[in-house]
Amino acid sequence: MTSRRSSPVSGHRHLLVVDDDDRIRDLLKEFLTRRGFRVSTAADGPAARRLLGALHFDLVVLDVMMPGEDGLSLTRWLRGQAGVAGASPVLILTARGQPDDRIEGLRLGADDYLGKPFDPEELILRIEAILRRVDARPAEPREVKLGRCTFDTARGELTADGAPVRLTESEAHLLKVLARSAHAAVGRLDLAGVNTDAGGRAVDIQVTRLRRKIEQDPANPRYLRTVRGRGYMLTPD
Repeated sequence: MTSRRSSPVSGHRHLLVVDDDDRIRDLLKEFLTRRGFRVSTAADGPAARRLLGALHFDLVVLDVMMPGEDGLSLTRWLRGQAGVAGASPVLILTARGQPDDRIEGLRLGADDYLGKPFDPEELILRIEAILRRVDARPAEPREVKLGRCTFDTARGELTADGAPVRLTESEAHLLKVLARSAHAAVGRLDLAGVNTDAGGRAVDIQVTRLRRKIEQDPANPRYLRTVRGRGYMLTPD
Protein backbone atom coordinates (compact mmCIF):
# COMPACT_ATOMS: atom_id res chain seq x y z
CA MET A 1 0.00 0.00 0.00
CA THR A 2 1.35 3.40 -0.91
CA SER A 3 0.87 6.51 1.17
CA ARG A 4 -1.09 9.38 -0.32
CA ARG A 5 -1.87 12.88 0.83
CA SER A 6 -4.92 12.89 3.09
CA SER A 7 -8.11 14.39 1.67
CA PRO A 8 -10.04 17.23 3.32
CA VAL A 9 -12.69 14.69 4.28
CA SER A 10 -10.24 12.59 6.33
CA GLY A 11 -8.67 15.38 8.38
CA HIS A 12 -9.10 14.79 12.13
CA ARG A 13 -11.78 12.12 11.53
CA HIS A 14 -11.73 9.31 14.09
CA LEU A 15 -12.69 5.86 12.81
CA LEU A 16 -13.36 2.65 14.71
CA VAL A 17 -12.47 -0.60 12.89
CA VAL A 18 -14.10 -3.74 14.34
CA ASP A 19 -12.86 -7.06 12.94
CA ASP A 20 -11.85 -10.31 14.63
CA ASP A 21 -9.15 -11.00 12.00
CA ASP A 22 -5.91 -9.54 13.39
CA ARG A 23 -4.30 -9.27 9.97
CA ILE A 24 -7.19 -7.41 8.33
CA ARG A 25 -7.63 -5.18 11.36
CA ASP A 26 -3.96 -4.17 11.39
CA LEU A 27 -3.84 -3.63 7.62
CA LEU A 28 -6.93 -1.44 7.73
CA LYS A 29 -5.52 0.61 10.58
CA GLU A 30 -2.24 1.13 8.73
CA PHE A 31 -3.91 2.04 5.44
CA LEU A 32 -6.51 4.38 6.94
CA THR A 33 -3.90 6.09 9.13
CA ARG A 34 -1.74 6.75 6.07
CA ARG A 35 -4.76 8.36 4.42
CA GLY A 36 -5.11 10.87 7.24
CA PHE A 37 -7.64 9.24 9.58
CA ARG A 38 -7.28 8.62 13.30
CA VAL A 39 -8.02 4.93 13.83
CA SER A 40 -8.95 2.86 16.85
CA THR A 41 -9.59 -0.89 16.62
CA ALA A 42 -11.58 -3.57 18.40
CA ALA A 43 -11.43 -7.34 17.94
CA ASP A 44 -15.01 -8.12 19.02
CA GLY A 45 -18.37 -6.70 20.02
CA PRO A 46 -17.72 -6.17 23.75
CA ALA A 47 -14.48 -4.29 23.06
CA ALA A 48 -16.28 -2.14 20.46
CA ARG A 49 -19.07 -1.34 22.93
CA ARG A 50 -16.56 -0.16 25.51
CA LEU A 51 -14.87 2.15 23.01
CA LEU A 52 -18.17 3.47 21.66
CA GLY A 53 -19.30 4.22 25.20
CA ALA A 54 -16.13 6.17 26.00
CA LEU A 55 -15.21 7.96 22.74
CA HIS A 56 -16.84 9.73 19.81
CA PHE A 57 -16.22 8.18 16.38
CA ASP A 58 -16.99 9.81 13.06
CA LEU A 59 -17.57 6.41 11.45
CA VAL A 60 -17.51 2.71 12.36
CA VAL A 61 -16.14 0.08 9.94
CA LEU A 62 -17.73 -3.15 11.12
CA ASP A 63 -17.22 -6.76 10.04
CA VAL A 64 -20.41 -8.82 9.98
CA MET A 65 -18.91 -12.27 10.58
CA MET A 66 -17.43 -12.32 14.08
CA PRO A 67 -17.60 -14.97 16.80
CA GLY A 68 -19.89 -14.19 19.69
CA GLU A 69 -21.71 -10.95 18.99
CA ASP A 70 -21.75 -10.44 15.23
CA GLY A 71 -21.70 -7.17 13.34
CA LEU A 72 -25.46 -7.12 12.75
CA SER A 73 -26.17 -7.42 16.46
CA LEU A 74 -23.66 -4.66 17.18
CA THR A 75 -25.29 -2.41 14.54
CA ARG A 76 -28.69 -3.02 16.16
CA TRP A 77 -27.27 -2.12 19.58
CA LEU A 78 -25.55 1.01 18.26
CA ARG A 79 -28.69 2.31 16.57
CA GLY A 80 -30.53 1.84 19.86
CA GLN A 81 -28.21 4.23 21.69
CA ALA A 82 -29.31 7.77 22.44
CA GLY A 83 -27.11 10.78 21.79
CA VAL A 84 -24.17 11.06 19.43
CA ALA A 85 -23.20 7.38 19.61
CA GLY A 86 -26.50 6.20 18.15
CA ALA A 87 -26.06 8.45 15.12
CA SER A 88 -22.53 7.26 14.28
CA PRO A 89 -22.30 6.25 10.60
CA VAL A 90 -21.67 2.54 9.99
CA LEU A 91 -20.03 0.81 7.03
CA ILE A 92 -20.37 -2.97 7.24
CA LEU A 93 -17.96 -5.47 5.68
CA THR A 94 -19.67 -8.62 4.39
CA ALA A 95 -18.78 -11.75 2.48
CA ARG A 96 -19.63 -11.17 -1.19
CA GLY A 97 -21.80 -14.28 -1.29
CA GLN A 98 -24.05 -13.16 1.57
CA PRO A 99 -26.62 -10.69 0.16
CA ASP A 100 -28.93 -11.30 3.14
CA ASP A 101 -26.28 -9.85 5.46
CA ARG A 102 -26.04 -6.73 3.34
CA ILE A 103 -29.82 -6.28 3.25
CA GLU A 104 -30.17 -6.90 6.98
CA GLY A 105 -27.32 -4.51 7.78
CA LEU A 106 -28.92 -1.70 5.77
CA ARG A 107 -32.31 -2.44 7.34
CA LEU A 108 -30.78 -2.12 10.79
CA GLY A 109 -29.38 1.31 9.97
CA ALA A 110 -25.96 0.77 8.38
CA ASP A 111 -25.05 3.54 5.94
CA ASP A 112 -23.27 1.37 3.36
CA TYR A 113 -21.63 -2.02 2.86
CA LEU A 114 -18.57 -3.42 1.13
CA GLY A 115 -18.04 -7.04 0.19
CA LYS A 116 -14.91 -8.99 1.14
CA PRO A 117 -12.36 -9.22 -0.36
CA PHE A 118 -12.29 -5.53 -1.25
CA ASP A 119 -10.00 -2.96 -2.82
CA PRO A 120 -8.72 -0.56 -0.13
CA GLU A 121 -9.24 2.35 -2.51
CA GLU A 122 -12.92 1.48 -2.78
CA LEU A 123 -13.14 1.41 1.01
CA ILE A 124 -11.68 4.93 1.15
CA LEU A 125 -14.15 6.19 -1.46
CA ARG A 126 -17.11 4.72 0.38
CA ILE A 127 -15.95 6.14 3.73
CA GLU A 128 -15.46 9.59 2.20
CA ALA A 129 -18.89 9.44 0.52
CA ILE A 130 -20.57 8.61 3.83
CA LEU A 131 -18.75 11.40 5.64
CA ARG A 132 -19.73 13.92 2.95
CA ARG A 133 -23.38 12.89 3.32
CA VAL A 134 -23.14 13.29 7.09
CA ASP A 135 -21.57 16.73 6.70
CA ALA A 136 -24.41 17.77 4.40
CA ARG A 137 -27.12 16.82 6.87
CA PRO A 138 -28.88 19.73 8.59
CA ALA A 139 -27.90 20.15 12.22
CA GLU A 140 -30.10 18.13 14.52
CA PRO A 141 -32.03 20.30 17.01
CA ARG A 142 -30.78 19.89 20.55
CA GLU A 143 -34.25 20.30 22.03
CA VAL A 144 -37.71 19.62 20.62
CA LYS A 145 -40.70 21.37 22.18
CA LEU A 146 -43.91 19.37 22.41
CA GLY A 147 -46.32 21.55 24.34
CA ARG A 148 -45.50 21.19 28.02
CA CYS A 149 -42.90 18.55 27.15
CA THR A 150 -39.31 19.00 26.01
CA PHE A 151 -37.24 16.25 24.40
CA ASP A 152 -33.44 16.52 24.63
CA THR A 153 -32.30 14.77 21.45
CA ALA A 154 -28.66 14.46 22.53
CA ARG A 155 -29.44 12.90 25.91
CA GLY A 156 -32.59 11.09 24.85
CA GLU A 157 -34.41 12.59 27.84
CA LEU A 158 -38.02 13.79 28.06
CA THR A 159 -39.35 16.29 30.59
CA ALA A 160 -42.86 17.58 31.27
CA ASP A 161 -43.02 21.02 32.92
CA GLY A 162 -39.39 20.49 33.90
CA ALA A 163 -39.96 17.12 35.59
CA PRO A 164 -38.32 14.01 34.08
CA VAL A 165 -40.54 11.54 32.24
CA ARG A 166 -39.28 7.98 32.07
CA LEU A 167 -38.65 6.60 28.58
CA THR A 168 -37.55 3.12 27.68
CA GLU A 169 -34.44 2.89 25.51
CA SER A 170 -36.59 1.97 22.49
CA GLU A 171 -39.02 4.83 23.10
CA ALA A 172 -36.18 7.35 23.41
CA HIS A 173 -34.58 6.17 20.19
CA LEU A 174 -37.88 6.11 18.31
CA LEU A 175 -38.60 9.68 19.42
CA LYS A 176 -35.12 10.75 18.34
CA VAL A 177 -35.54 9.23 14.88
CA LEU A 178 -38.87 11.04 14.48
CA ALA A 179 -37.32 14.30 15.74
CA ARG A 180 -34.61 14.10 13.07
CA SER A 181 -37.35 14.17 10.42
CA ALA A 182 -39.72 16.55 12.21
CA HIS A 183 -42.76 17.60 10.13
CA ALA A 184 -42.09 14.78 7.66
CA ALA A 185 -43.60 11.30 7.67
CA VAL A 186 -41.32 8.41 8.60
CA GLY A 187 -42.41 5.04 7.24
CA ARG A 188 -43.53 2.35 9.65
CA LEU A 189 -41.13 -0.14 8.06
CA ASP A 190 -38.25 2.32 8.49
CA LEU A 191 -39.15 2.71 12.15
CA ALA A 192 -39.62 -1.04 12.43
CA GLY A 193 -36.10 -1.51 11.06
CA VAL A 194 -34.77 0.70 13.85
CA ASN A 195 -36.52 -1.55 16.35
CA THR A 196 -35.81 -4.86 14.56
CA ASP A 197 -39.52 -5.56 14.15
CA ALA A 198 -40.29 -6.44 10.54
CA GLY A 199 -44.05 -6.27 11.07
CA GLY A 200 -44.07 -2.90 12.78
CA ARG A 201 -46.28 -4.02 15.68
CA ALA A 202 -43.68 -2.95 18.27
CA VAL A 203 -43.61 0.52 16.69
CA ASP A 204 -47.38 0.90 17.08
CA ILE A 205 -47.14 -0.08 20.75
CA GLN A 206 -44.29 2.36 21.39
CA VAL A 207 -46.15 5.19 19.63
CA THR A 208 -49.20 4.54 21.80
CA ARG A 209 -47.07 4.69 24.94
CA LEU A 210 -45.27 7.84 23.80
CA ARG A 211 -48.58 9.56 23.13
CA ARG A 212 -49.66 8.89 26.70
CA LYS A 213 -46.50 10.65 27.85
CA ILE A 214 -46.45 13.71 25.56
CA GLU A 215 -50.02 14.33 24.42
CA GLN A 216 -52.69 16.18 26.36
CA ASP A 217 -55.29 14.00 24.60
CA PRO A 218 -53.62 10.77 23.40
CA ALA A 219 -56.75 9.78 21.47
CA ASN A 220 -56.43 12.97 19.38
CA PRO A 221 -52.67 13.48 19.10
CA ARG A 222 -51.31 16.93 18.30
CA TYR A 223 -47.57 16.14 18.24
CA LEU A 224 -47.17 12.48 17.30
CA ARG A 225 -49.47 11.98 14.35
CA THR A 226 -50.39 9.05 12.17
CA VAL A 227 -49.93 9.66 8.44
CA ARG A 228 -52.32 7.25 6.79
CA GLY A 229 -50.63 4.86 4.41
CA ARG A 230 -47.15 6.21 5.24
CA GLY A 231 -46.24 6.02 8.93
CA TYR A 232 -45.83 8.55 11.72
CA MET A 233 -44.82 12.20 11.91
CA LEU A 234 -43.60 14.34 14.79
CA THR A 235 -44.87 17.94 14.66
CA PRO A 236 -43.12 19.91 17.42
CA ASP A 237 -43.97 23.54 18.27
